[in-house]
Parts: sequence; C-alpha cells; structure tokens
Amino acid sequence: MGISQGHRPVVAIVDAFSTASHLAPLFHARGYDCVHVQSLARPPAAFGATFRPDDFLTTVVHGGDVAETLAALAPYAPVALLAGAEIGVELADVLSEALGLRTNGTELSSARRDKFRMVETVKAAGVPAADQILATDLDTLLEWYGETGRTVVLKPVRSSLNDGVSFCGTAEEVRAAFTALVGAESAVGLRNDAVVAQEYLVGAEYYVNTVSLDGRHYVCDVWKTQHLGVNGVRDLLGGSALMVRRGPEQDLLTEYTFSVLDALGVRNGPAHTELKLTPQGPRLVETGARVCGAMLPLLTRAAIGESQLEWTVLAYTDPAAFEARRHTDYEVARHAVCVNMVAPEAGKLVAYPKLADLRALESFHDVLLKVRPGEEISRTVNDLTYPMLVHLLHEVEGVVTHDYMTARYLDGEGFYDVA
Repeated sequence: MGISQGHRPVVAIVDAFSTASHLAPLFHARGYDCVHVQSLARPPAAFGATFRPDDFLTTVVHGGDVAETLAALAPYAPVALLAGAEIGVELADVLSEALGLRTNGTELSSARRDKFRMVETVKAAGVPAADQILATDLDTLLEWYGETGRTVVLKPVRSSLNDGVSFCGTAEEVRAAFTALVGAESAVGLRNDAVVAQEYLVGAEYYVNTVSLDGRHYVCDVWKTQHLGVNGVRDLLGGSALMVRRGPEQDLLTEYTFSVLDALGVRNGPAHTELKLTPQGPRLVETGARVCGAMLPLLTRAAIGESQLEWTVLAYTDPAAFEARRHTDYEVARHAVCVNMVAPEAGKLVAYPKLADLRALESFHDVLLKVRPGEEISRTVNDLTYPMLVHLLHEVEGVVTHDYMTARYLDGEGFYDVA
C-alpha cells in the first residue's frame, strides 16, 4: 500500500479500475493522497488486472453496509469522493452524499446506471430519445416489436462493455435474443431479470467526454466512431477518431449532451456519453457517470496535451482554475485514431505475424495488447473480446487516415496465428 506524505488531503476513488487506474497519480502530483473503495468483494476479472494497489493508502472493501464503509473512511476524512469504473457509480453517489462532499446525489442515481430509466428520465426532461420498452416477458416484447420487420436493439438493463447487446431484424431474432439474455449473468456479475429493447438508431455514433463542476460542463474531447458488420455482429466498433472541438456535428452533439447530463443530474465529475446523430438529430445511446474506458483518455492526452483524467483532477482539487479554464476549447495538436482489431476465430494464440507491419505505420503510437501469444483468444463480438487496440497519432490527418485503412486491411485472416 502507499505511504502518506504527512498531512496531505485525501481523495477517495470508488473502483479505480480500467482508465480510472490513472487518476491516483494525477491526484498525487497535485498534493493529495488517495484511498480506494471497492464496491464489490470480488470485482469482475476484466477490471482486477488494471488495479494499482501501491497508489493508495488503503483499500476499503464495501460489504454492503454503508455505515460500516463510512466508518472505515472516517479516519482519512476525504475531501472528495468519486467513481472510477461504471460498477462504482451508485456507491460513489451514496458515499459522497453522506459525507457532504461534491456529489451527483442519490435521487437520480439509478437513472445513471439503469439503461431503461436513463432514456425515460431524459425523455421526461423534454430531451428527444429512442422509443423503447422494458420487457420481463416475451409476449409484451413481441407485441411492442409488432408485425413489421424492423431493426431493434436488445440489451441488459445494467451492464457495461457492450455485453449482451443484440441487433434483431425479425421476431425470431427478438425471441432468441430475449431467451439468451433473461436469466443469464451480465459482464458485471448481475442476473438479467429483464431486457431493454430499443428502436435501432440510424446514424454514426459519437462519444462526448465531459467533466462537470457544480452543474457546469466542460467538453474534454469528442470522438466519431466507425462500426463494422463482422463476425455475425451488425455494429461492431472498428475504431474511433478524435474530432476537433467545433463544427456543425460537434456543436449539435455537445449541446444535446449537456441537456442529457442536466436531465440525469450529472453535476460533478466525469461522464462518458455515447450518442448517434440520426436524421432527426442527436439521440442518446447511453451515459456513464465516470471517465471514458478502454484507456482512450491516454490517447487524448497524447493528441491534445491533456484529457478527461486531468480535467477530473482539476475539478476536484482546484475548482477556481477549472472555472477559469472551462471556457477554452481543446485544440488538436496531433490527429488521433484508436483502431479496434477484430479476431476472426477463437483458440490459442501462437503469434501476431504482421504486428511488425502495424508498428511500421508512420502514425503508429502505441498498442494495447489484451491477448498475448500463449493465451486464449476469443472471436471478437463485443468490447470484452478485442485482442488489441492500436493508437495512431500524427500531425497530418491524412497520414492517420491512411494508416487506419492499412490497419483495417492487415486485420483478420493472416494477422492471427491461432492453434
């Protein structure tokens, strides 16, 4: 465990996994110590490997009793408490509210995690959003689906990492997806007792990453994603490209995002909002009241000098500086793309025969290997099964686009030596 530097103020982070594992060092640099709160006795395996215990004075494991957890935190007298990963969002709301710290509060807490309530809450606030239904039985779902073949999306009520998301174009597919989901366990270890079915939103998907302070929002970065129809998945994320801050699309998307954050009561801390720009305008996919995942802020930092991570720490440690800088737009010094490589088959990975070709690309910046030679590789069908993410970075946008296309060409058969 970390060692305290005397009487430094303490920040508590709930579930400092994935990208949020990079928050504590930034708090340290600003003169703060950190305490870790673990919302579950056994976090999902996907998160465990990213945790850095040495960054924290201690870890308080939440056993379900809020008073007990507050008592364990009391000696550290945290001056701020925030969620790291998605699974910690609700506990962070409870604890920060109880401690009288900056908080999003508990009133709308479940609407920030429950995918169905989220969209209903946004619509109730007058913000346009998708047609949807919460179904616990198949008959209700099929009645909503109707006679005409249309595309709809089925997903668990509470999950993350695109786990259990199905695109259905017929009543038979709706029936099959419902049967597969209900009763199964989600990626975050929860039993699916119901499913959310939503109209399929036509349009490109975007990310808007923000940090809020007392209800005022700052846009840290905006991304446009590209999806592929591959491995039996209609819309598999193939990559994402950092956009400049201003433009017709960005202005529409950020204005809409602020309305969503207000509707969901996101007043403090980071949020990662996924939306589509449909012919009718922006529509919410979902919002997470925590930092963007998949280590994307590390690429943002390399491209524009800082990221949602730095802005989050600034908001909690120097509100006046945050407020003073909130009116400045980020500027893209280098164009950035994150390429999601897509494995065509499962088995034991022997090697990546063409990895050297990827590394030789002019804009190659970094590769995040999720599966290493000697390990089991899965056929890529969701956010849990990408074998690697490739970060591209260059001053010239055309060079990044060229290399993105080349990476897409290299990917697939021949890129993976699988036994």
